[in-house]
This record gives sequence, C-alpha cells and structure tokens, in this order.
Amino acid sequence: MKRFLPAIIVFLILLTAQLHVAAAELVQLPLKSEAAALIDSDTGAVLYVKNPNQKMYPASLTKIATAIYAIEKGNLDSMVTVSSNAVRQDGTRVYLNEGEQLPLKQLIQGMLINSGNDAAVAIAEYTDGTVQQFAENLNTYLKTRIGVTHTHFTNPNGLFDANHYTTAMDMALITNYAIKNPVFAEIFGTKILPWKGQSWQTNLVTHHKMLKGEIAFPGITGGKTGYTSETKQTLATTADNGKIRLTAVVLKSNLKNDKYNDTGVLLDYGFKNFQHSTIKQGEIFTADHKDFSPEKDTLITERIEGCKKNVASNGLLSIQDAKGQLVQTVQLTYKEPPKPKAATKKKGEKHHENRSQLLLQINVVLGMMVILIALTIAVRKKRSTEYKHTS
Repeated sequence: MKRFLPAIIVFLILLTAQLHVAAAELVQLPLKSEAAALIDSDTGAVLYVKNPNQKMYPASLTKIATAIYAIEKGNLDSMVTVSSNAVRQDGTRVYLNEGEQLPLKQLIQGMLINSGNDAAVAIAEYTDGTVQQFAENLNTYLKTRIGVTHTHFTNPNGLFDANHYTTAMDMALITNYAIKNPVFAEIFGTKILPWKGQSWQTNLVTHHKMLKGEIAFPGITGGKTGYTSETKQTLATTADNGKIRLTAVVLKSNLKNDKYNDTGVLLDYGFKNFQHSTIKQGEIFTADHKDFSPEKDTLITERIEGCKKNVASNGLLSIQDAKGQLVQTVQLTYKEPPKPKAATKKKGEKHHENRSQLLLQINVVLGMMVILIALTIAVRKKRSTEYKHTS
C-alpha cells in the first residue's frame, strides 16, 4: 500500500483540480482574452476559468518560472558572468555586456521588473550550463515540484517557439507557487528599482500598469507582463483586499488594455463573491457511518452568501455554494473508532468470583477424598471376604 500512496495522492490532487475547474467554468464573465484562470492564493481554490487547459503561448510570463527555479536552485549572492549568447538576445533587455559580472539576484530583478531577455539567458546558463539543459531541468521541476501537466518550455525568456507553451491553469499554478517564496514575492511586487550596470544606469520601472498605478485598482501586490506578435498580450497579477488574496492569469488578448480590463473583471469577481472560513481540527463529518475530520485547522474558500459541506465515503469534503456548485474540495482523514475497553469488575463482584472459585476447589478436593475413602472401604471388604473363604 505504501508503494502506491504517492500515486494515490497525485491522483486525488489532479481529480480535485479538475472538479474545481468544472465548477468554475459554470460562470461566464465578459472576458476578451482567449484563456484565463483565477485562483485563491491561500487555499488554491479555482474560482474562475476560461479555456483553462487550452495550449497557449505565455511570452514573458515564462520568466516567472525561470525566476522561482533560479531562486530555489541558485545562490542569490553568486556572481554571474554574462556570455555573448546572453548579450545577443532580441527584444526587451537590461543591456548587459559580455563578460560583465552581476549578482544572481540583480539579474532576476532585471528579468522580472524590466523583462530583460538577456538577463534570463544569463540566469539559465549560470543555473544549468546551457539554455537547452536549463529548459530540460525547468520542465522537470515544473512537473514534479509544482504539478503542471500541460507545459513545455524551450527557453528561459518566452521568445516565441512553437514548442514553448503552457495553459492558463498551469501558468496560474506556477505563479501561485512562486509567490509563496518571499524573495520572489518581493521582486514580483517591486514598482521601481535603481539599476547599475556597466553600460546602463537607470531606474527600472515595472511594465505592469496596474502594479505601478497607471491603471487604478486597489490591492495589487505583484505582476508580470508578456507580449510577442505571435503570442499576443499576456498578464499575470496578484492582489490582496485584506480578506482574501487572488492570483489571476490572462492569455492572448489582442489589445494591451484588454488584458488589464479582463484582469480587473476577474479580481472584482473574486473579491465580491468569495471569502475565507476555517474548518476546525476537531470538526467531524460523517459518511456511510464513517467519521472524517481535518488533521489540522484548515482554511477554505466559500461564497460570501454561505456554503454547503458534503463529505463522500472516501473522505473528500465538497464545499458548495447555495446552488450546489462546487467551490473547493478538501481531503479529510478517517477517524478510527475507539477500541472497546475490557469491562472492569467491581470490588464486590471480584470478591464473589474469588469465593466461588475457592468453593469450587474445596468441592473438588472433598469429592476426591470421598472417592478415595469409598475405594478404601471397598478394598477392605473384598479382602475380608476372601479371607473368610480361605479359612
């Protein structure tokens, strides 16, 4: 059973994600982006999706994956030497020079804040030697660490490649995983940063219009933009209204403003319709005469108007809205029923039992004595009779 436990856990996670997606698709929001996903950043509940598993091209949202992978694998203080390959990258750059040395963290900042394609390649080559090896290792990392299922990257920066793709759901999962890291979250939420390089000294300003306040929306905590002519507009955004935190991803908007408008619609929907509550550790849910409970206090997402909780015979708890639509699922733990204790006997009962056992033993001894006496008498009578006859 232990051999199959990891596979069973992965199956339950994937099943739960599919249940979330199926429920989220029941709502229709007026989005112009071709694909979208909205996740509760804390519970992972999928609150809204549009074409969540459709193969899409992420453009520079790829750099979210590159950043968290490099942060977890590398040493942020290590000095990275920039190669000629990094310097030759097309598109947005931080204008690195060949042979220039910068700390890994500064390169990650230049990649996320200013979307530097040259910085992304320098990071990849530092991390795994070559871009090709980096891509192979990154894909393995995304599948095994984060659990994505429809993503394949061929480079660290998102420059177009037909084999470089993801989905709105996978990109939301990657972003949501990354923001749990405090270093990533700090850089992801940076609006302006002084930059000192050999050939370029400036202030890097985030390209994300909602993050820097160019498009007003309260509570934006981080973001990354993306664009290529083939990919169109892409955007990843995180926000916090003080009650609930959200992660939103939109892919393939034709116009730049469309991706911001769609993101605003998603965040408004999440903030207005959902809230958090807690299932306590000792709370019991019963199905088929079996009791289940969470192993610890568990945060859940529910609709503001309330929710219904239904547990299945396998302990999977479904959080549903008033209309019966699924919001979230939580795997509960089966509670073994207490084993019956051996009945303890009262003092009087024990005394009575001991006395009965003693009387039984006495009766056995007396019975044996009676039999012995009877046998002795019988033997004596026989001998007496034999004696008379011989006389």
